[in-house]
Amino acid sequence: MFESASLPHVMTKTEFEDAEARLREKLLDAQFEVADRKNAAVMVLVNGADGVGKGEIVNRLYDWLDDHFVETLSYGRPTDEERARPGAWRYWRDVPAKGRIGLVLGSWHHRLLRNRALGRLGRSAYEKALEESIRAEEMLRHEGVHLLKIWLHMDFAESRRRLKKLRQGNGALRRPAVVEWDEFDSARDIAKLAEAALEMIERTSTGDAPWAVVPAADPLYRDAAVGDLLLQTLTRAATDAPPSPRTLAIAAPANDLPKPSLVGALDLTQAADPASYSQELRALQQRLTEATTAKSFDSRGLVIVFEGNDAAGKGGAIRRVREALDPRRFRVHGVSAPTDEERARPYLWRFWRNVPRRGDVAIFDRSWYGRVLVERVEGFAATEDWMRAYQEINDFERELHDNGYVVMKFWLAISADEQLRRFQDREAKPFKRYKLTPEDWRNREKWALYEAAMTDMVDRTSSRHAPWTLVEANDKKFARLKTLKTIVDRLGTNGKA
Repeated sequence: MFESASLPHVMTKTEFEDAEARLREKLLDAQFEVADRKNAAVMVLVNGADGVGKGEIVNRLYDWLDDHFVETLSYGRPTDEERARPGAWRYWRDVPAKGRIGLVLGSWHHRLLRNRALGRLGRSAYEKALEESIRAEEMLRHEGVHLLKIWLHMDFAESRRRLKKLRQGNGALRRPAVVEWDEFDSARDIAKLAEAALEMIERTSTGDAPWAVVPAADPLYRDAAVGDLLLQTLTRAATDAPPSPRTLAIAAPANDLPKPSLVGALDLTQAADPASYSQELRALQQRLTEATTAKSFDSRGLVIVFEGNDAAGKGGAIRRVREALDPRRFRVHGVSAPTDEERARPYLWRFWRNVPRRGDVAIFDRSWYGRVLVERVEGFAATEDWMRAYQEINDFERELHDNGYVVMKFWLAISADEQLRRFQDREAKPFKRYKLTPEDWRNREKWALYEAAMTDMVDRTSSRHAPWTLVEANDKKFARLKTLKTIVDRLGTNGKA
């Protein structure tokens, strides 16, 4: 595979200067178009053996581009902060905003290659990680992030020889070079690395994010080739168009056939015993305190999602959970409409950056499920976007689970009559009026659409590793007890899920 990359690829200095003059003008034009339109971001993933000129490529691109819209994203050994979270967290944290270009060294591919070549990932785990990488890259592309994945090709022995020439006797480098594979010093290790790299490129080169294998023996040809690839990527990014408003269809039922409602199957008349409520509440809160302060919980994390009808009592349920937690070890994230900063990135970005450290708890009052609820019903997302979001959300939650997090999701359900009663109660009490907005009244008119969207959501995203719990919430006390009991039962008193 990639046999042509081993053939001689050489440019004379004159040929390079002619190509550079054309490239610089076109690159700047395309870059400014992307920056002005702010409809796409570009990530240039620079990969290859040490000694092939990865740092030189990055410096060359800074020379050719306006650096106001460029940032270097470099990843080495994980920091303590990064080790306390899933491996993908640090990459999601740094996704550039639309209109910007990120030059990436040490990407997620580097991490997979390193762990595979060192024997830390077996065959099945490596294949699973490659598939997850493909799906993540597909999502980024659909969310307006263009990936230019470059492998700078050179025989590993030749690249090592070049790197060796750069080193002085004391190991210092005569000029800067990106050294990422210093652990691999034997011929056997290098052979494993080369084999894993070839497999990774073959398996993860897709229509959404293909690999570009660039011959790197001649620095002039290498730089011109990368510049041309970036120009192609920027040109595509500049012409990326958001879905036409005409495609943003409101989520009406697909046909006239009746569809069972999950909420309709609940017994909303269930209520807590007022006489024993306080005692039961204190006992459950104590169990939660014990579970989250146990030493074994330090290696885990807890993510709790609260969704439900307006006025269903999410705030009250969250309060009872919050009272049982060490205030230094949890955060409640109230989720509303995305800000301009958040809209400039993939929709999961704002949730990824709030993934807690292991040993901590994150509570989301509304969540990433807005993509398949509000955005679906209100027509803020195209049908193909919210349809693909089910798999993207499942992948997100599976990655949290695989990294030691317990994901719990609650839907607090009330009847339309109970919601109306609570709305009227809020209107009548001055200190509660702030909780009621015109949007709440408007959403009542779409009750059936939200109920259908909720049923689809639970059907498609209630997985073994992150199941939904439907909570009968007409009686607030019953809802609080059921929520707490579900949490402590899944955690157990020793902090294990």
